[in-house]
Amino acid sequence: MMIPACRLVDLPRGEAHRLDIDPPVSVFHTDDGELFAIDDTCTHQDASLADGWLEGREVECPLHASKFDLKSGAVDAPPAKLPVRTHEVFVEDGMIYVRLSTAAPNLPPCIAARLAGGVA
Repeated sequence: MMIPACRLVDLPRGEAHRLDIDPPVSVFHTDDGELFAIDDTCTHQDASLADGWLEGREVECPLHASKFDLKSGAVDAPPAKLPVRTHEVFVEDGMIYVRLSTAAPNLPPCIAARLAGGVA
């Protein structure tokens, strides 16, 4: 599925734009001008990565400082252990689009339990 995110001119370098879909996805515009899209929720606990700190090709979770590689989704610093899902990003006529991955997301235990009908 392809989703329009925002206009490229509306996403300054060094910033992120969160898409309020289920699960949420964020588009990051690095200082070098690269665009990446990953699942917005940290795999450790329920925190928005768009609210984190962007440095190079990494984003640091604002809750417990887990770091994720924007290109691969890999965890670069604990306490998170599972990677975030990555998505394809492209720009057409000045609009940023995200093509969602078909892989299953790695949700933090509190969200996974809630979605499964348990109490977190």
